[in-house]
Amino acid sequence: GQKVVLDNISFELYPSDILGIIGPNGAGKSTLLYILLGIVSPTLGKIYYFGKDFFKNRSEILYKVSFASQYISLPYSLTVEENLKVFAYLYETLEANRKIDELLKLFKLSKKKKILTRALSSGEMMRLNLVRAFLNDPDILLLDEPTAGLDPEYIKYIGELFKEFSRKRKLSIILTSHQLGELEKIITKALLIKNGKTLAYGNLLELFQKFNVSSLEELYFKVFA
Repeated sequence: GQKVVLDNISFELYPSDILGIIGPNGAGKSTLLYILLGIVSPTLGKIYYFGKDFFKNRSEILYKVSFASQYISLPYSLTVEENLKVFAYLYETLEANRKIDELLKLFKLSKKKKILTRALSSGEMMRLNLVRAFLNDPDILLLDEPTAGLDPEYIKYIGELFKEFSRKRKLSIILTSHQLGELEKIITKALLIKNGKTLAYGNLLELFQKFNVSSLEELYFKVFA
């Protein structure tokens, strides 16, 4: 028979929420993100964004959603700036040049603007993907291992940026990460899944109280023991 990858996963996200999807390898974390993006179609269930059925309003909804992942490669033969201009055109970004310069500065890539993308390190490529993801001023941002390949100082800095965007722009973020210590500093909610099933979900501090733990790492080992 067919393998069930995700089974009855349910959660809610409000403006400024940052939800961490947590679980061991093979839990279904990335698959869940791909379903939320419409890349993979679920056999059952519904997804609502902004109160609208995703599958009936997909184009309208995806205009307000963005995605970044360590697994996305941008064309190597283009410069950093050229890549971003292509996406700015696709996103119909207003004042694209100003926006690109602003985001490159924010993600500390200004000096790489004229460099071919193939010359970037894995960490720089991840930061470039994050710049691309912010070009359309999304209301919801989906991130698959967004700090992969980043140096420790950048991991902390990017985490602070996520919180600032969330607070000031009411941006909602859903992200996966295995770096529990850094994740704990960012997220407001957690969804812990294993073998496609929800083992725990809720406000992070409430989950700490419920499971009598004081850190995300403790919660992880208690839930997945």
